[in-house]
Amino acid sequence: MIAPISLHMGVNVMLRKIAVAAASKPAVEIKQDGERFYIKTSTTVRTTEISFKVGEEFEEQTVDGRPCKSLAKWESDNKMVCEQRLLKGEGPKTGWSREMTNDGDLILTMTADDVVCTRIYTRE
Repeated sequence: MIAPISLHMGVNVMLRKIAVAAASKPAVEIKQDGERFYIKTSTTVRTTEISFKVGEEFEEQTVDGRPCKSLAKWESDNKMVCEQRLLKGEGPKTGWSREMTNDGDLILTMTADDVVCTRIYTRE
């Protein structure tokens, strides 16, 4: 018998279901002071906040809650990319990018090895 392959890289089934339900309309607040950023993402289930300076390593958590060290850098004038390194254990290589479009939309892309998730936020 062949075991099924998990495309969700070890993310708990209940956590995935909750995330899908909660992520239907998150509120995102971004503040910038020079190279320092504050990003708050709120859903009905969970609120996450990170504060960091571009080019300096900082601690945050991966989407599934694992602690990591992250380093955000500018890829272009309107796109920031961040690589994450787990503090403990093994897991997929993860990261995120945030890009502002000319229309004022925010494109958030999250990666875990070869799996890519893209979300587009429009200002209300």
